[in-house]
Amino acid sequence: MRQSIGAASRQAPPSTPRAAISRRRPSAARYVRAAFLADAAGVMVTTALTLSVTGAARPVPQAAVITAVWLLVGVAARRYAPWAWDEGAPVGPVVRDWLVLLGVLAALRAAYGLGGAPAATLAALCPSLLVTVVCRKAVHRLLLAARRRARALRRVLVVGEVTTVDAVVGQLAERTDHGYVVVGVCVVGEGEVLSGVRVCARLRAGGPPALDEDATSVSDAVESLGADLVFAATSEQLFGERLRRLSWALHERDCPLMVLPGVSEVARRRVRVTSAAGLTMLQIAPPTRRGVPTLLKTATDRVGALLLLVAIAPLFAGLALAVRVNSPGPVIYRQTRVGRNGTTFRMWKFRTMVHGADRMKSDLAAANEHDGHMFKMRRDPRVTPVGRFLRRYSLDELPQLVNVLLGHMSLVGPRPPLPEEVARYDQVEMRRLSVKPGLTGLWQVSGRSDLSWHETVSLDLRYVDNWSWTWDMAVMARTVRAVLVGRGAY
Repeated sequence: MRQSIGAASRQAPPSTPRAAISRRRPSAARYVRAAFLADAAGVMVTTALTLSVTGAARPVPQAAVITAVWLLVGVAARRYAPWAWDEGAPVGPVVRDWLVLLGVLAALRAAYGLGGAPAATLAALCPSLLVTVVCRKAVHRLLLAARRRARALRRVLVVGEVTTVDAVVGQLAERTDHGYVVVGVCVVGEGEVLSGVRVCARLRAGGPPALDEDATSVSDAVESLGADLVFAATSEQLFGERLRRLSWALHERDCPLMVLPGVSEVARRRVRVTSAAGLTMLQIAPPTRRGVPTLLKTATDRVGALLLLVAIAPLFAGLALAVRVNSPGPVIYRQTRVGRNGTTFRMWKFRTMVHGADRMKSDLAAANEHDGHMFKMRRDPRVTPVGRFLRRYSLDELPQLVNVLLGHMSLVGPRPPLPEEVARYDQVEMRRLSVKPGLTGLWQVSGRSDLSWHETVSLDLRYVDNWSWTWDMAVMARTVRAVLVGRGAY
């Protein structure tokens, strides 16, 4: 039912011809154009002002050259392609483009003598980097808001077998941070489509496929639904020559085809397309477990934890005093948790429950409100008044900075589980232990205890497989908002 509602709520009327819909429907392209113009204006203004302040000669012409090169770098890297915004507006690609910009400007300076003093030019480019990041984040937030209102979406026709079609429709319906809405399906073979999306045609299953019939059925469905593109979910019945002939028919109608290989939750930066003997292959890089990124993460963890401990020392003292005065017992609660590769460590927290609360847990087992291995209660009678305040704003987690400094934990990572929780893990859930647990993470910034166990595991596995240093920085920035809001903390 959830899949059906999610898919249907973002549909446009299917009876309108495709060309007419495309002409009048708001598209993501206008937001891409807005990002392009924002980049141009932001870089031009900040660079010209900075060059003027530093006393550079001809600041406006220099700023115009820098802006033109910056936009060309972005266009060459496909930063303004509509599909490039489906994974958000990450900082990493902007920084890489900025470094390319420095190289191009250095080459232009050496070849043609363009630009002023290198120090002045570099000083002028630093604000432009920040402005670009801010502008793209702002445009992406506007795009997400439009998508939540079922605008700026591309209408999709899904082709595949029943099980794969339902899986694709369900996964797209679960989230609104992408730019696609399924308006219909063409099913290979018989069987009931449980997602509730309109079935436009059924393609032959078993025996030699009717290639011309496939092309006609799918093309007619595209035209009648006003679909912008087709998703083809590969399977035993839909591959090779059949898929190739289908692509020919769609491309003759100027309709793009996207082939879904069945791989999910893999970041685009880990995927590379290659070919051999006429076969198109996807090479998926393994998750990052060593090398410079991991060294950078370790350095960030240790230095960041140390600086935070020094900066919030007065807050530590105040919270410790509040815990001590509120109820008898130790200020710091130490609990055994499971870290990377199953190693155990003693995790530190400010005590938020009455002394001896662990012994009362078995009596409250029947009141557990969580559907997974964790124990959660919104009105846990063991929590003290001060503890409730600390939990709401995650202040009880601050002593874990010591665990980060000692190398037990990371600033960002999955939630550190209890040994009794790990004892009930299956093989998939055990993968959460492939990296160090974190003080914050996707679980922390996505709803915390309000999430189901399935959602919690999915978020953790997405992080385990696709983490990067820039993603860590983004999660830490989102943590501030999550802590202030306090949603899902109890």
